[in-house]
Amino acid sequence: MKNNLRVERARLRLTQQELAQQTGVTRQTIVAIEQGRFNPSVILALKMARVFNTSVETLFELETTD
Repeated sequence: MKNNLRVERARLRLTQQELAQQTGVTRQTIVAIEQGRFNPSVILALKMARVFNTSVETLFELETTD
């Protein structure tokens, strides 16, 4: 699964730590998601979409291999 978290964070000028605090996870979780090593839960994906004021589909995209 691809994600656009880094782009969206840059757009809002949020650090990984700030996003982590706003969504109730650790900075390491944000790093792992951005690097594609971890897929977030539905709840976390929805929280992130709320922070960025966008849809989950804008943040996360299925790849053909998924």
